[in-house]
Order: sequence, then C-alpha cells, then structure tokens
Amino acid sequence: MEYRIILASNSPRRKELLSGAGIEYEVRIKEWIDESYPPGLTMEQIPIHISHAKASAYTLAPDELLLTADTIVWVDGEVLGKPHDELDAMAMLRKLSGRTHQVVTGVCLRTLRWERTFSCVTDVTFAELSEDEMSHYVRKYAPMDKAGAYGVQEWIGYIGVTCLHGSYFNVMGLPIQRLYSELKALGCLPNPRMIDGNDSDLT
Repeated sequence: MEYRIILASNSPRRKELLSGAGIEYEVRIKEWIDESYPPGLTMEQIPIHISHAKASAYTLAPDELLLTADTIVWVDGEVLGKPHDELDAMAMLRKLSGRTHQVVTGVCLRTLRWERTFSCVTDVTFAELSEDEMSHYVRKYAPMDKAGAYGVQEWIGYIGVTCLHGSYFNVMGLPIQRLYSELKALGCLPNPRMIDGNDSDLT
C-alpha cells in the first residue's frame, strides 16, 4: 500500500534531512504532547518512549504513515534536553566540554495497521571549550531548541567536535540512512527510477 508520510515535527533539521533523501512528506503538528517518561528507562528506551507517545496523540487516515522522533543527549547517566535559558545552555556545554557523550534518537513509524520503533546512538567527543567560546555560541546561535544546547552543523560543531562515531545525521536529529532503509524494507518508498521518471537502467 502506498502511504502519505506525515512528519510530526517542526524541526528544520528533520525537514532538511527528509527532503535531502528525496522522501516526500507533509508536516502535521500537535500543539502540546506530554514528553515525560517513567524512571528507570535506559538511554535508548527514553527517546523511543517519547516518540511513541508523540505518535499515539495523532489520528490517522488509512493511507497515512506517521513519523515521530525524539533526540536526547546522554552524559554520565544524565539526560540533557533543551535548555531553558542561556544559563542552562552554558551549564550543559560545560558538562560536554572535553568529554564524550551519546546522542540518541528514537523513531516511531505508525499507521492504522502497524507500528515500528527503533533507535540510533552516536558517540560525540568535544575538545575543551573555553568560557568565551561557549558564551559566543550561546549568544549568537541561541540553541534553546536543541537537545544538549548545541547543533553539530553549527559553529560549535566545526570548532569543537574532535571525534564522532556513528551517524552524523543522527546528531542533527534524524538517522536518515536508517530511516530510509526501514521505509524501503516496509515497501513505503517508490522506486528511485520512478521518481526520476526513467525506468531504464544505466549501462
């Protein structure tokens, strides 16, 4: 069955990644969804739980496939969500400076008939960041909409990230290669030759 993919996120990064992979989608946003989670969950279970909760809040048509996702930053057993203000952002960056942390994205794919969830983990290592560097980043880029108070695709990623093990795009907020593979395995993507309008093989 052909599905219309519904992205339940207003994240510009997720929109960019879906568009870059040639995946057609529509955006549908609920004003408020409870993103709390029970204690005792592992770092991989937390974003899956939240993405599932997001998906459960939507009513779908038979031909719709809903995509929800949630990204957390995990350091020393602590979840770093989105900072409340500049002071909170600075505190988060101090915890990440000179250390390795994990970025975990949980994804939920849901239709009226089935649901599929998965997670992706990326290890990210930061160099020691000075107070001036962190302050400059927070003031200029205002990372209040980003888990862990940073965007790897922004200035701080250029000057601070020394090592990354796993999916770079996962750190941006969506493990797009894994998502593409899941959608393809589920038969939810058109053949690329059909997208191009050319049904002949290159020789």
